[in-house]
Amino acid sequence: MIAAVARLSKLAATLALVLGTCVSASADDYPKRPITMIVPFAAGGTSDVIARAVAEQMAATLGQTIIIENVVGAGGSTALARAARSTPDGYTIAIGNAGTSAATYMIYPKLSFTPDSFASIGMVAKTFGVVALRKDFPASDLKGFIAYAKANPGKVNLGHAGIGSSNYLICKSFVQAAGIDVTLVGYRGAAPALTDAIGGQIDGVCDSAASVSQAIDDKLVKGIVVGSTVRLATLPDLPTSAEAGLPEFEAQGWNGLFAPKGTPPEIIAKLNAAARASVESDLVKKRFRDLSTVAPDADEHAPQVLQQLVTRDVAKYNKLLTP
Repeated sequence: MIAAVARLSKLAATLALVLGTCVSASADDYPKRPITMIVPFAAGGTSDVIARAVAEQMAATLGQTIIIENVVGAGGSTALARAARSTPDGYTIAIGNAGTSAATYMIYPKLSFTPDSFASIGMVAKTFGVVALRKDFPASDLKGFIAYAKANPGKVNLGHAGIGSSNYLICKSFVQAAGIDVTLVGYRGAAPALTDAIGGQIDGVCDSAASVSQAIDDKLVKGIVVGSTVRLATLPDLPTSAEAGLPEFEAQGWNGLFAPKGTPPEIIAKLNAAARASVESDLVKKRFRDLSTVAPDADEHAPQVLQQLVTRDVAKYNKLLTP
């Protein structure tokens, strides 16, 4: 009996060593083939633009192509569900934000995934929320817009990238801070919402500066406020919420990369290092400046920081979105 137990113990130890060696070898030669990065919204929106900029430089570091796959629907939860059930081998990752990775749990309570379904890779960008109006809207500044909305309850409509998106949260935060009754119109991404605002089909949009700043510069829409504590270098004439008279409106967001739970730590570390190299590269820094987007600070790259943001924002939006 003792001999049999000894043999089993030796076998178990050998098996553990073999499995450990396989995982290590897998991590050592990772990646061996292209990686898919799932983007929860249509092409052209904030998350998509940031994802493409970051992915290009990550691919250069990793030595493999990163394929962008836009998966739209349900405010990003369709995409995150697909990412959660993917094989945890580092070949499928996703970009998320406070909407898709925190607020969604209050908006869609029967999701097939939870925050624990993902391993955080790292934050890649910090974004700033903007409210912009069609160019012929009767009001031209925040004070005038709030007065108009209060005089016409329910008649003004603002577009966003779908319920559960970060742009939806910008809308909710803005409407709550302003104390106004407006109609929120969901789209399958930020780009189609902005297109309709430019075309005059809706009154305005809640959007990230990353995707709306060019339209403001080109005077296709008129920005009335940025939910930031400082003015943006790319939109120097756009007042902050405090300057515009609504300091309660705060809309500073983030984008981060996630992998399915169970992805080996060694692979997470490689992806984290590639993401950090990407956002610290001159090419991405310039692209981010053009997008009114900021890279994480030096102490904000670790996976644990992104996980803390998710935990914080789940609690934050539980208060904002729960009746």
